[in-house]
Amino acid sequence: MLDKAIKGSKLYWWWLFILFGAIGTGFLAYLYQFTHGLGETGMSRDISWGIYISQLTYLVGVAASGVMLVLPYYLHNHKAFGKITILGEFMAVGAVFMCLMFVLVDLGQPMRMFNLVLHPSPNSVLFWDAVVLNVYMGLNLVIGWMVLQCEKKGDVVPKWVKVLIYISIPWAFSIHTVTAFLYAGLPGRHFWLTAIMAARFLASAFAAGPAILLLIMLALRKASSFHVAWDTLKGLAKIITYAMIANVFFFLLEVFTAFYSGIPGHQETFYYLFTGLSHHGHWYGQLVPAMWVSLILMFTTIVLLVVPQWRNSEKVLPVTLVILVAATWIDKGLGLVIGGFIPNPLNEITEYAVTLPEILITIGVYGMGALVVTLLYKIAIGVREELENKPRIIGAAEHAAHGHAH
Repeated sequence: MLDKAIKGSKLYWWWLFILFGAIGTGFLAYLYQFTHGLGETGMSRDISWGIYISQLTYLVGVAASGVMLVLPYYLHNHKAFGKITILGEFMAVGAVFMCLMFVLVDLGQPMRMFNLVLHPSPNSVLFWDAVVLNVYMGLNLVIGWMVLQCEKKGDVVPKWVKVLIYISIPWAFSIHTVTAFLYAGLPGRHFWLTAIMAARFLASAFAAGPAILLLIMLALRKASSFHVAWDTLKGLAKIITYAMIANVFFFLLEVFTAFYSGIPGHQETFYYLFTGLSHHGHWYGQLVPAMWVSLILMFTTIVLLVVPQWRNSEKVLPVTLVILVAATWIDKGLGLVIGGFIPNPLNEITEYAVTLPEILITIGVYGMGALVVTLLYKIAIGVREELENKPRIIGAAEHAAHGHAH
């Protein structure tokens, strides 16, 4: 099946060329960061997690969202998702791969990753986060590859693969739950100190992840012969709708708790994100415009998704999905992590400004993830197209043989 990854149209090869360009640029920027140290980033003593960990947080959700296809198809026998489930599994592989790469570039010294293996610490949430992420990536890669191989050969999926499929369902919930515990387990950070942090993570994940997958499938409908029934896409859009409503609802719960309780520690980050804070004669609030844009886009998305005529429109739905991804990325991939550090436990304010090396490295990591997903999708779609064309080939051969007999 690997040979299908090295065959494609000019558009396919141009896309690979762009990805390699992004990867190369990111690699050069990483060499610069590695040589000069993390001082070249916008991170500091007060803000030790920046754009890298923000993207990890967002992408773990994208990886976990694959369960929204696996669960209906394998547990509830929802046949409509049969054709796209493997795409969700392969997207999860690429998302987790990017998560691991963002951890690598965030460390400064990549050799420190071996400390997780050489000096495991089961009492650390970060240790378990590394375990569940690596296992989940392996599960989806093995499951997706074996199912695809069985389809190609016309074989029945082995029982041990089905066991892995059932294991992967609760495991998908675990990867984002453990990631949420990384934040909720820090008592000095009031913005993250909430019992529904994991629920917020999962709700945003089940909205953003399927939205990205649906955008990919809509693009594939135009760029290839791989077509998914529109009713199937509408079913996935309904899942996105409910998840997005839950995501905004949980956010509003946090706002109510912070301001009705009147606890300053819970309120100050919200003030910083949405109005800015005045401290020692200086005003801090560089994320305010972005957060208001995110909030407006979230409510816009809900309106567009709730109304059936707009949700089921082939013209409106892609625009809605782009808006949703942008809204959730700003909120979760920027505001959630950065905002949680401001102000610090001593009530001092240090803002975070992303630097050019960080931007280029982030683009490079996304390029690597997109390359992984592209190659896996090329193989999967190639096999599916081969299977769809096989009956036609056999039918043509039988017709020819019948003509010769006459």
